[in-house]
Amino acid sequence: MNTTAVTTTTTEAPEPWYLALLGFAEHFRTSSPPKIRLCVHCLQAVFQFEPPQRIEARTHLQLGSVLYHHTKNIELAKDHLEKAWYIAQQVPQFEDVKFEAASILSEIFCQQNLVDSAKPLLRKAIQISQQTPYWHCRLLFQLAQLHTLEKDLVSACDLLGVGAEYARVVGSEYTRALFTLSKGMLMLMEKKLSEVHPLLTLCGTIVENWQGNPIQKESLRVFFLILQVTHYLDAGQVKSVKPCLKQLQQCIQTISTLHDDEILPNNPADLFHWLPKEHMCVLVYLVTVMHSMQAGYLEKAQKYTDKALMQLEKLKMLDSSPILSTFQVILLEHIIMCRLVTGHKATALQEISQVCQLCQQSPRLFTNHAAQLHTLLGLYCISVNCMDNAEAQFTTALQLTSHQELWTFIVTNLASVYIREGNRHQELYSLLERINPDLNFPVSSHCLRAAAFYIRGLLSFFQGRYNEAKRFLRETLKMSNAEDLNRLTACSLVLLGHIFYVLQNHRESNNMVVPAMQLASKIPDMSVQLWSSALLKDLNKALGNPMDAHEAAQMHQTFSQQLLQDHIAACSLPEHNLISWTDGPPPVQIQAQNGPTTSLAGLL
Repeated sequence: MNTTAVTTTTTEAPEPWYLALLGFAEHFRTSSPPKIRLCVHCLQAVFQFEPPQRIEARTHLQLGSVLYHHTKNIELAKDHLEKAWYIAQQVPQFEDVKFEAASILSEIFCQQNLVDSAKPLLRKAIQISQQTPYWHCRLLFQLAQLHTLEKDLVSACDLLGVGAEYARVVGSEYTRALFTLSKGMLMLMEKKLSEVHPLLTLCGTIVENWQGNPIQKESLRVFFLILQVTHYLDAGQVKSVKPCLKQLQQCIQTISTLHDDEILPNNPADLFHWLPKEHMCVLVYLVTVMHSMQAGYLEKAQKYTDKALMQLEKLKMLDSSPILSTFQVILLEHIIMCRLVTGHKATALQEISQVCQLCQQSPRLFTNHAAQLHTLLGLYCISVNCMDNAEAQFTTALQLTSHQELWTFIVTNLASVYIREGNRHQELYSLLERINPDLNFPVSSHCLRAAAFYIRGLLSFFQGRYNEAKRFLRETLKMSNAEDLNRLTACSLVLLGHIFYVLQNHRESNNMVVPAMQLASKIPDMSVQLWSSALLKDLNKALGNPMDAHEAAQMHQTFSQQLLQDHIAACSLPEHNLISWTDGPPPVQIQAQNGPTTSLAGLL
């Protein structure tokens, strides 16, 4: 539905002067480029004729809509929409004008942070729209979205439940599925896992049983499968998710072959869609990247990120929807982590700067992603051996997040910083108490719990408690093998190999380091390759294999050189100064500095 179109659907025959003014207004609105000033003049001229209430209300709506969508004169738009809403309530059977005015007006209130004005307006519109299924459902979705933005997920879930029941009563199983899936999404955000399972089962049944427009049916299946996939990924179950992810990828391929039918549904409550087809494609790429990242298939993650970002660039030329910027930021967050693992720190830093720029353009985006941004900077700081800055970035990120999984991820990485520094025992032990994988681990994520065992193993190794370290690392291996967490497997194998080397058990050490090197090459993980090649060099010397020792030494030299060059390139970039930013919005301009200032000693 085009809310800015200047048209008439009045039941009585309109006056010729009215039709003429409307025609001119629409001509100016659709000109290339649009002549909005002239369009507004034509609509304002309608009031000179002292029109009947129906025409008066509709013209106020049209003026409000045109001013809101095409100009910066929001106050005047609001004034016209308030008049449209007030007059339309006095006219019988004038639902479209009445509820569209309420809907756009509440959007403006939200934009101006006048949420307390938007809520009662939407509630009143919902109360009086029960005989108009399309508008009743649309306004319920709108108020639920408003509560979601305010982080009041309980109220949002209640409204979506009301919507699902209303849709069932008016015979719209399709919109009932949309309400129910939306409620499932919020429950996943709230971690109400015991309530999510029965709800997702109900969704699956509704979706499979619904017989209607093929694109609508497939889009419901995509929504349903996205929820299932993200549920598994949140739980760190990378292997278990594969069948669902495969179904999702097949589903999006089916949608891309279907043509949009212009046939309107018989039931007005069915006049909704979840996301445009093109947005769904980007979303499927996004969850595929998330899966590849967790599983440690980093080249695959890179391939899908490139495809998704290319598609996003095309979409953003035609569509200013804020969800596209959100998709872009999440994709960049994942690919930055990949770059840091694969030894492309300079590129990662430039992409962190890109996320900063996107967040500068949208305060809401920054609010939602500030903690992730500081976490990425913390990870970058570790990679260039700036441990004080890493600590400052992670501490800032912890203050900014209430998301349990992210909090646990940050704490795990901060613990690794304290272990490397070697003199932060008190802070380290207080952190490790809060992420103890043997006791009350704070989240249900299989992946994060496996990582917590690895951190324990790392600490025990540095403290020379080798048997204890082996116990923790075997636990990590057991968990990471169960869910194909390749990167954790590689890290655990090489650390176990190092322990056996220190204990002079060279054969057992070799049995660990060789597969670690193979897996690290497949990922590819530069730091594990560097570590493994150094161990293989020493191992082969001890085992009396000079040729193999020489080959490992050459590999080690190659990896060292690559990492050193990348380190110098990254630290020479003006963006490197972002490591000092810990307060307020991202800096607009990043000053260049003279050469790298970080120590290379810990890198090689």
